[in-house]
Amino acid sequence: MGGFRRWAALGGAAVLAVGTLTACGSGSSPDPGASTASAAAGPAITLYSGRSKELVGPLIEQIKGTVAVNVAYDKKANQILEEGDRSPADVYFGQDAGELGALAKAGLLEPLPSDITDKIPAQYRSGDGTWAATSARSRVLVYNPAQVADADLPAGIDGLLDPKFKGKVGYAPTNASFKSFVTALRVLRGEDGAKAWLQGFLANEPKKFEGNGKILDAVNSGTVASGLINHYYWAQAVKEKGQAAVPSKLKFFDNDPGGLVNLAGAAVLKSSTNKPQAIEFVRQLLTNSSQEYFATKTGEYPVVAGVPFSVPGLPPLADLKPPKIDYAQLSDTQGTEKLLTEVGAL
Repeated sequence: MGGFRRWAALGGAAVLAVGTLTACGSGSSPDPGASTASAAAGPAITLYSGRSKELVGPLIEQIKGTVAVNVAYDKKANQILEEGDRSPADVYFGQDAGELGALAKAGLLEPLPSDITDKIPAQYRSGDGTWAATSARSRVLVYNPAQVADADLPAGIDGLLDPKFKGKVGYAPTNASFKSFVTALRVLRGEDGAKAWLQGFLANEPKKFEGNGKILDAVNSGTVASGLINHYYWAQAVKEKGQAAVPSKLKFFDNDPGGLVNLAGAAVLKSSTNKPQAIEFVRQLLTNSSQEYFATKTGEYPVVAGVPFSVPGLPPLADLKPPKIDYAQLSDTQGTEKLLTEVGAL
């Protein structure tokens, strides 16, 4: 996420003017620097954030002017599943629809009021109204046009199994976004179909990286010809450096598992003792100012209508053609871990 750090340094002044950044460092306990803002009314909520402090910390600081928050970063849905109704969390702010779906499936989430759920399209919230997306991101193929001609780009992920892509695709198997893609692949093609694709992909000798940012850097430098990433890493680089300084391009897959649009989102825990404040925090994530933060600071797609998103070279969210999928079906993350281990990707 080095690209985000540099981008935020360029464009974060407006956010910093609203709230002071928390002290350095993150961990599993509430951030000592995350004291409640004096302007906030009511008791402080405890926020478990599966999103990094670097990415969303400035936004949470901004919201503290309205809702008092004690935030614990580096939290995953699995911890809440283990804690059950004893969890101290009031709100979970997750990076993945599958995690939110797992919490909903376990019956741990409180239904959100309609003024929240009605703000976003039906496909970007849970069917039972227990969680709402806060931003969206698309899986893409990033490629270096000096090494992959536009005419040779695959129409979908099956094209990456072609021998001409042998050793030319980067991927990050331990990254949550790649795992979400594999979960979607399992839903769309079944266990056997997903396994067959993974085996064919690995047989084509893809290059393993630690994360999306590393893949993007490698493609831009020509170390690898292409890679599977989330679109916003490229958007951050373009925002920071200008499109002319970023040699790579993006290929969006239509109606293909490789074009999955995944969601970050938030939910209120049923066990929360501060439900009014917890609900207000989720509401604040969907205000125009918060949605503009995602659009301008993280490069993610806003999910509230009317919030502008303009990055050169990127289509608007409404123009994307992701595979049709029920996000509730992305909750089986353990099955994905098992499959990735079985095929030797992990």
